[in-house]
Amino acid sequence: MQIQVNLKSRHFLKMDISEVSKRSGLPASTLRYYEERGLIASVGRQGLRRRFDPGVLEQLALVSLGQAAGFSLEEISQMFSAERQPNIDRTMLATKAEQLDSMIRRLRAMRDGLRHAAECPAPSHMQCPSFQRLLKAAADGTLGPQTLRQRKVPAAKAVSGPETSGSAQGDR
Repeated sequence: MQIQVNLKSRHFLKMDISEVSKRSGLPASTLRYYEERGLIASVGRQGLRRRFDPGVLEQLALVSLGQAAGFSLEEISQMFSAERQPNIDRTMLATKAEQLDSMIRRLRAMRDGLRHAAECPAPSHMQCPSFQRLLKAAADGTLGPQTLRQRKVPAAKAVSGPETSGSAQGDR
């Protein structure tokens, strides 16, 4: 027995832009923009509606993952081969991981500074040596993790003078 396949049945495997939008959660305008940028490609049209292979959902997931990691659309487009298959440069991934590590260090330093400001025993933040270091670093454009790791002087000592013992919490 010989089975004949109707090649037109493959047409049903394709999704129109509204189906891709529904499944991906992205508006059709975003899909059209991604197509303009070369991130995805339609395989034709049915009337005025673009049609896509089901694999476009995986491509869109990779785009979303790349954006979540902080890659630009231009960088993400470089992660696909001419055939729209993933072709991810591991060096690019390692570089982005280093950038994220640096950002995490800056965010931790900022978190620590905010916690200190919230709990500082100094009568005024303007009298706190740590807060003064933060202000200076912000003004100089050098705010980073090293700013908070500099020598810590207990706030009570800085306010009361060296002869008065500081609080047990001190300047964090």
